[in-house]
Amino acid sequence: MQTRWDAIIVGGGAAGLFAAGTAAARGRKVLVLEKNNKAGVKILMSGGTRCNITHHCDNRKIAEAFGKNGRVLLSVLSRLSPQDIVQLMEHEGVPTKVEDTGKVFPVSDRAIDVRDAIVRRLAREGASLVTGAAVQSVRKLPVENAGFEVVVQIHDNATTTLTAESVLLTTGGLSYSGCGTTGDGYPWAESMGHTITPLRPALTPLLSNEAWVHDLSGITLDDAEVTARVQGADTKQIKLERAVSRGGLLWTHFGCSGPTAMNVSRCFSDMDQPYAASMAVDLLPDLSREACEQWLLDAAKESNRTITNVLSQRIPKRLATALVAIAGSSNDVHTSELSKKLRNGLVERLKALQVPIHGTRGYPKAEVTAGGVALGEVNFQDMQSRKTPGLYFAGEILDLDGPIGGFNFQAAWSTGHAAGLHI
Repeated sequence: MQTRWDAIIVGGGAAGLFAAGTAAARGRKVLVLEKNNKAGVKILMSGGTRCNITHHCDNRKIAEAFGKNGRVLLSVLSRLSPQDIVQLMEHEGVPTKVEDTGKVFPVSDRAIDVRDAIVRRLAREGASLVTGAAVQSVRKLPVENAGFEVVVQIHDNATTTLTAESVLLTTGGLSYSGCGTTGDGYPWAESMGHTITPLRPALTPLLSNEAWVHDLSGITLDDAEVTARVQGADTKQIKLERAVSRGGLLWTHFGCSGPTAMNVSRCFSDMDQPYAASMAVDLLPDLSREACEQWLLDAAKESNRTITNVLSQRIPKRLATALVAIAGSSNDVHTSELSKKLRNGLVERLKALQVPIHGTRGYPKAEVTAGGVALGEVNFQDMQSRKTPGLYFAGEILDLDGPIGGFNFQAAWSTGHAAGLHI
């Protein structure tokens, strides 16, 4: 293997593989180093091995999904939009489909088709990909215009020293450590002048110690709205970003999972005592409190029915039973016996069921990492470092994390493409 390259990309995930194809198409001699024995491991695992490629929406909606940090993505999305990545996949022989949620998947429901298409693209353009290549260090050479030195160990052999005009770090974060994402890129970025904003797991399931929550294990709600709430030691509510999510919710033996719970998990993942945290669940988001109350008042006219049976018209029966108990009724009362106090209690819990949260399942189950290379230190016109010329970043190593739905993959494709246009 040659030792001098135009560009070395460290990390063979979505951003790195895509960047390699783009850069090689410009005639650049590009090498991708991936420490796993196969490239795109996270692609292969994503979406239940189906790979949620992107989201069916415009550029602005993609950027807005990332909260205040998402504004930086508009420039890279203008060069590779969700429509562009779908078109590229089609060109590479991977037809796509849009599901009701707006998620875009390959028609085949095979993540390997997506991974293979991106690898096929980079190979066709002339980039080199080496797997089983564990990078030991990355540093800027002290001599002006000398570029970078990358020390790598390939398949447990002796280390090799490579040099390149530019280096692109696409090493990911700390999420899904089973994929090999162990945060290698953060210390390299710091050593070259970059700030790493506080790291924490995101898109990870939530933990609750409440027995009644565990008793609901296995119940799925197709449409619920959840709101994360964290209260400090002074009992004041802490202001949270991206604390509300609507969609599916799964009750589990450890707490809650599903898209909504995972989307707000970033609010709880760095939580320590003496904070008190909970998730308010709106079980009937299309129904106002007034409409809920009227529904129960109308039901009270049918004296031969129990309140649990009435609630079961709209929510699963096990959940209805739990709601009646939580609202303070020791038995399943008939609608004719429904007091105003119990009715108000049921309405409150139908619209804002308080689920105590005691933490998250952390990085091992997290789909992304919140925090990373500070965005102000990266020029999003070309993804180049503002601290070290010739150093570039793309993908999850950046301080960008979006919700479930293909948003994070789109950010990886787009930032990788923008970097590939310049490395």
